[in-house]
Amino acid sequence: MKKLITTLLFAVVLSFGAFAQRFAYVDSDYILKHIPEYNAAQKQLDALSGQWQKEVDDRFAEIEKLYKTYQADQVLLTEEMRKRREGEIIEKEKEAKEFQRVKFGFEGDLFQQRTRLVKPIQDKVSKAVQAVADAQQLDMIFDKNSEIMLLYANPRLDKSNDVVTRLGYKPGVFVK
Repeated sequence: MKKLITTLLFAVVLSFGAFAQRFAYVDSDYILKHIPEYNAAQKQLDALSGQWQKEVDDRFAEIEKLYKTYQADQVLLTEEMRKRREGEIIEKEKEAKEFQRVKFGFEGDLFQQRTRLVKPIQDKVSKAVQAVADAQQLDMIFDKNSEIMLLYANPRLDKSNDVVTRLGYKPGVFVK
């Protein structure tokens, strides 16, 4: 009986503690759309990505052309010439894949550029979120766009505009 009362008392204390916590959420996409530096960084990354993708596509188009030429000439080639041409095609394909990996792969050039350009902005937003949480005495702030499933959120808990204001931008006015 004593254990049951202790358990119930403990549960009541925990439930009161849970009600005392204050939660809010932000929409990181909404916040980032208000930051001109972020939009400029995205444009720069998109341009760089497009340029590199064109180079990758050009390399693979060249390989495709070499392969079609090889197939057309194959009956006229000696065994040695065939092996040499096959080797050239294989080597060019390896080079193209390596170029693609260096530019777009895990921790490749695009990843490094994104980190260099976007990380400082993300750090700035993170500090602003923390400042809003401290100022409004919030215990937790969730990101509406993260992997955490948010099935319902009362709009009065949305602190995105507070973060945008804290960053020094005007809420509701998107930068293009």
